[in-house]
Amino acid sequence: MPVTRREALAVLGAGALSALAGCGAATPAGVTEASGTLATSAWPGARPRWRLMRPAGVAAPRLVVALHGKGGSADDAFDSVRLGDQVARTGLAVASVDGAGLYWHKRRGSDTGAMVMDELVPLLRREYGVSASPIGLTGLSMGGYGALWLAVAYGPTRVAAVAAESAALWRRPGDSAPGAFDDREDFEAHDVFRHAKALAALPVRLDCGTSDPFIAANRALATAVPSIEATFDAGGHTAEYWAGHADAQMTWLAAHLTD
Repeated sequence: MPVTRREALAVLGAGALSALAGCGAATPAGVTEASGTLATSAWPGARPRWRLMRPAGVAAPRLVVALHGKGGSADDAFDSVRLGDQVARTGLAVASVDGAGLYWHKRRGSDTGAMVMDELVPLLRREYGVSASPIGLTGLSMGGYGALWLAVAYGPTRVAAVAAESAALWRRPGDSAPGAFDDREDFEAHDVFRHAKALAALPVRLDCGTSDPFIAANRALATAVPSIEATFDAGGHTAEYWAGHADAQMTWLAAHLTD
């Protein structure tokens, strides 16, 4: 069954993300951290904050960009989902950036997806020495959708692999959460189901709890793209589910981000 507007608001609003509000975790051992604000032309008037953790002593580590969910921030990947704990172990650098509730695609007045790919990633390569090779993408909820869409939009020359958790996916415009898309045309232009062939061209992993309101749409995408590696197991649209799958997702990304 499709996710209703009521369900979408329940899982994507501030209530669902309140569990992600961390108190600021310490930088893990064997990891160096940097942060700043991004001067962006893709989101006029905004000064989004970004964070980067990279393995100490590793030259040009491969990069994973983690996209937060609606109502989240650049802190979620590190303070709550704890991706920083995976950096030294996997040898991957992980970056995140604020994206408000703009769903990581081009829309009226902004393009936070282009901000990630064409502004944040080049900055991290230029100033912090991460690899120039294609990046990995991960994300939860809104960020899971965003990771899939950026894989579609930029393809395997820019994106090496994508791992999405509880991706916010809808089959019809009328089922999408209010504010996720500008209108029907915007939904149809950025519908990942219409781009199954593009997703089949690179490694994709989906993780979604069987009690998650988005499970039906995630199952449908895995059916549409048989090459997707899917983990559909017990859990809901919660911070506990996302953090509990971080180790496996980062291990999977590390296996696909090899030079």
